[in-house]
Amino acid sequence: MILSEVLPPKAAKLVHPGEFEAHRHWYPKALNATIHPMVLFFLNLSRERMINRYCHLHPVVKAEALAELLNYKCKHFLWAGADLLNVTSASARRQMVIIENNSCPSGQKSMPLTDDHKEQGGYRMLIERTFKPFLQKKRTGVQGALAVLYDKNYMEASGYAAVIADVMKEDVFFVPFFNEDPNPPVRYNADAQMEVLDEKGEWHLIRAAFRYVTQRPWNRLHMNTKTRIFNPVVACLAGGRNKMVAAKAYEQFNAEWEDQGLRINIPQTIWDVSKEAIPQRVAELGGQAVVKVPYSNAGQGVYTIVNAQELAAFMAEDFPYDRFIVQSLIGNYNWSSTTSSGKLYHVGTIPTANGKTYVADLRMMVSSTEEGILPLCVYARRARKPLEDILEDGCDSWDMLGTNLSIKNPDGTFDSDTNRLVLMDRRDFNKLGIGLDDLIEAYIQTVFSTVAIDKMAQNLVNAQGRFRMKYFKSINNDPSLIEEIVL
Repeated sequence: MILSEVLPPKAAKLVHPGEFEAHRHWYPKALNATIHPMVLFFLNLSRERMINRYCHLHPVVKAEALAELLNYKCKHFLWAGADLLNVTSASARRQMVIIENNSCPSGQKSMPLTDDHKEQGGYRMLIERTFKPFLQKKRTGVQGALAVLYDKNYMEASGYAAVIADVMKEDVFFVPFFNEDPNPPVRYNADAQMEVLDEKGEWHLIRAAFRYVTQRPWNRLHMNTKTRIFNPVVACLAGGRNKMVAAKAYEQFNAEWEDQGLRINIPQTIWDVSKEAIPQRVAELGGQAVVKVPYSNAGQGVYTIVNAQELAAFMAEDFPYDRFIVQSLIGNYNWSSTTSSGKLYHVGTIPTANGKTYVADLRMMVSSTEEGILPLCVYARRARKPLEDILEDGCDSWDMLGTNLSIKNPDGTFDSDTNRLVLMDRRDFNKLGIGLDDLIEAYIQTVFSTVAIDKMAQNLVNAQGRFRMKYFKSINNDPSLIEEIVL
C-alpha cells in the first residue's frame, strides 16, 4: 500500500489543546497492533541490567565507561534515530552496524502502543521527557508562541503539534516550510527571531519551534536565532543530516573510547572523495561499494554499486555537491565488499515459505533526558526484493539492499511504501530473526553514535553559542554546502 502525504494550505495552522486523534497519526497497520512481549521487555529493561548483560557478552568492555555514555545528557542532538543492519561474518560473528543516525527522525507512526491506556504513545513521551525540559531552560527576553515546522511526514509532525498543545496547554502553530519555497510562511525579524504567517495573513513571533524540517534544513533555518529550535540545525551539520561529518565524529569517538572496549560499528568508510576518484575507490573495495551524497536523506542520494553498469550509471549523473562518501557494501556473502577486516553480509529476515530472505534494517529512536539517553520506539523495514546468492546481469542491487520506505514524487512531496514496514508487534517481529541481545546492542550503538554527533556539534559552537563556520570548513570544506548555510 502506498500512502500519500496530505498537504494543507501554505500557511501556519493553529492547533488547539484537545485535538489529538490517534487515527491521524499512526499507519493503519500499526494503529491496532499489539506490541511484541520481547520488545516491551526491552523498553522496560533497567539501565543496570542492560549494562550487566552487555558486559557479560563483551568481557573487555568497562562497565563504568558504558554507564557514563548511557547516562550522557546531550546539549544539541536531543532527539535521534539510528538505522542499523544486523550483519554477520564468515566466522559467524554477528553485530549491529550503524548506517546513519538521523536528526528529527520518523518512527512514531510505525510503533505499536506500549500501554493501551496512553493513546498518545511515544509522541507524548518525547514531548514530556525531552521537549518540555528543553523549553523550561529559559532564554531571557524571548517571547512568543510555540510552533511545529515540517517539510515532510505530515502524519507525525501534526501528531507532535497536537501533543505539544496538550502538554503545554497552549495553542501551537503548525507550519509547512518546504525546501525551495519562494514564499514560505516563515521569516526572521531584525532581532533574529522567527515569525510565522497564519491563515489570516498575520505574522506571529515564535519563542521555540519543534522541527520536522529534514531536507537540507540549514538552507532556510538560521544557525544563529533567538528562537529556540528542537533539534537545532547544528545537530544536522554535525552528523544528524550530514554523513560526511558523522563519519568523522564516529572516528573521533572510537579513538577516545576503544581502550574501554567500546566502539561504533560502521562499514569501512572513505570520506571527502571527489567524483572522479570514485571508480578507483570502488575498485579498492573489490568492485562492490556504497556511494553516498553526504547531505541527502529519506533514502535519496544513496547508490549501491555491484557491477560496472551501476558504476557507469552513477558517474553519468550530475550532483550539486563536490564531495562524496564511499563505504564498503554489505550484501550477500558472495558479493559483499572485501575489506581489511574481511567481509560482512546481511543476516536478513527469516526465510519465507518459498525460501526467500530479505534485507531489513532496524530504526532505533532515542531522546536525551535527565536520566540519560533513553529509547523511544523501534521499527524495521525490508527491501523490495529478496537477497539473491548470485547476481544476474542487469540486476538492480538497490531493490535487494535499499530499505527506506520514502518515495519522492516529481513535485517534491513524499509517499511511503508501507508494504515493507515491519512492526514490533506479535506478528511481524518474529520475521526479523533478532532477539533481546540484538535490541540491546542496537540501542547501545544508537547511543554511541548520538553522543559522537552531539560532541561534534559542541565543537561547532563557540562560547557565545554561535556557529563556528571557519572550524566547520576545516572538517567539511564543500563549497556547495557552505553556500547553503544560513547564518
